[in-house]
Parts: sequence; structure tokens; C-alpha cells
Amino acid sequence: MRAIRISSHGGPEVLEPADVPRPTPNENQVLVAVDVAGVNYIDTYYRGGVYNAELPFIPGLEGTGRVVEDPRGEIVEGTLVAWCDAFGSYAEYAVVPRDRLVAVPRGIDPHTAASMLLQGITAHYLTDGVYSLRDGDTCLLTAGAGGVGLLATQMAAARGATVYSVVSTDEKEELARRAGAAEVFRYTDGLADQVRHANGGNGVDVVYDGVGRSTFHQSLRAVRPRGTVCLFGAASGPVEPIDPQLLNTHGSIFLTRPSIGAWTAREGEFVMRAQAVTQAIVEGRLNVRVGSVHPLAEAAVAHRELESRATTGSIVLEVS
Repeated sequence: MRAIRISSHGGPEVLEPADVPRPTPNENQVLVAVDVAGVNYIDTYYRGGVYNAELPFIPGLEGTGRVVEDPRGEIVEGTLVAWCDAFGSYAEYAVVPRDRLVAVPRGIDPHTAASMLLQGITAHYLTDGVYSLRDGDTCLLTAGAGGVGLLATQMAAARGATVYSVVSTDEKEELARRAGAAEVFRYTDGLADQVRHANGGNGVDVVYDGVGRSTFHQSLRAVRPRGTVCLFGAASGPVEPIDPQLLNTHGSIFLTRPSIGAWTAREGEFVMRAQAVTQAIVEGRLNVRVGSVHPLAEAAVAHRELESRATTGSIVLEVS
């Protein structure tokens, strides 16, 4: 089968098209024929060796396609499904843990289905888990026009929170505002002061920071005393180690580095969050923006776009 294989850690150039054997599912897995694979920032962490994966490996954690084989005979062949947290999705076939599959509701197109779960569930646990927003709360979102950023903005606004978004261009500002951001800022050294000024001189209740190194200290300054800074990504690079006393200096604030694994670990939690995302899409309450589409062989191009932060919304690879 056609796949993208990584034999050594490095930049996008290590994403090599290859012919590899079709995988065989075990009792806890289902074999699917991949139609579209989602591209996410976590893929670059595995590619670069920040997260561990035994070499060689096929990257990609989510996608959509049709069931080819279920060893238990529980899922009908040909069923249209989407998944996340399933390694090896940059390929014509993938084996997916059966507890990470969802049926794709009628009306959701393949590009949306391939990119709705990982980013959608992330946005869900950020706004309804890490810091569960309520009516009247305030939040700051960096990378506000990215895939997670646009979804989290919509979810936060729907919960009655005031959303402050940070973006890099006028085009991205327009997208953030359409998603529900009350104010939109640029990346500057004075970001925290601008956010506090817009918020009546006060820090926000929570900062959702997906950028990392270049925004982290502004995030600490932008949050209120006893507020929460949620570092969920590192688009600008990993944050350097800090002295915990720094959290006291900023007003006894809370700092967390969450993961989708931890926030879908409890019984029924993955299904609950996946259903919340898909239902919101079906009902038109949540819009998944797919900003870039590439054929499977151009996975390296997709990664370069992602890391340059030149795209908006999600990126997908067409496989079939």
C-alpha cells in the first residue's frame, strides 16, 4: 500500500512516500481504507523526535474512511467512520483502535470528517474540562485562527465567554472575529497589557496558549490572580524550564500542560467529547474550516505550511 514513512527524525524532508505491507488488525482494532487523513501539529512532534515513536513509522493520528475488516464482526464492512489517536493514518490503510472510532453522520463531508476529532476534542476539553468556561468568563486564545483556535473560539463564545484572540494577519483576524472573538490582537511584547486594557484593566480567567515559547510569558502576565494558563501546544517551540515561584509572582496562578490522551482517559469520555463535536457540526453550531488540502505524496508540503503558520483552520491529505 502507499504510505508516508519516517525512517529518521528531522524536518519535513524525512516524510518519504513508500510502498509498505498492509497492516493486520488485532481483536481490539479495525482495518479501514483511508480516504482523507488529518494533519496536526502533534505529527511534527513525532516527526522531529520530541515525542517518541519507534522508527520507522507511519505518522498521522486521524482521518476518515471505510471499514474493511473487523475481526470481531461488530462493525459492518463499508461503514463510514472517522477516528483520532490512531497512529499510521498517512496511508491507504490503517488499523484503528475500535474505541477511537465514530460513525460519520450524514451531511459531514470527508475533509471535515478527517479533521474534526483531534482538534475538535482538544477544543472541547480546553473549554469544558481544563477550564470549564461559564457565562461571563474571559479567555485569551493564541493561534486564534488555527484549527483548534477557531473551534475553541466558537465553543467558548457559545458558553457565554468573552474571547480575546491573537493572530498574525488581517485575514486571520477576520476569521477569528467571525468565529466569535470579541477582540483580536497581534503578537507584540505589549500583548498582555493590551488584553488587560480591553478587559477593563483585569487579567483574563484563562489563557489557552498553543504557541508556546514566544507567547508564554505574555500569557502569564495576561491572566488574573488565581487564574489558569493552559499551555496546549508549542508552535513557536517548547517553553524553557521555569522556577515554580514565577507562578506565585503572577498571583498564585495555575499552569497546566494537557493532552488529549489524559482528557479522554475516563470511561465514556472519548465518546462524550466526540459526540459533542459531531453533533454540533451536524446542527450547524460548529464550523470546521479546512484551509489546505494536499495529496498524500505532498505530506512534506503540508508540514511546511503548518510549521510556517501560513494556514488557517485544518490541513488534510487526500489518500483515495
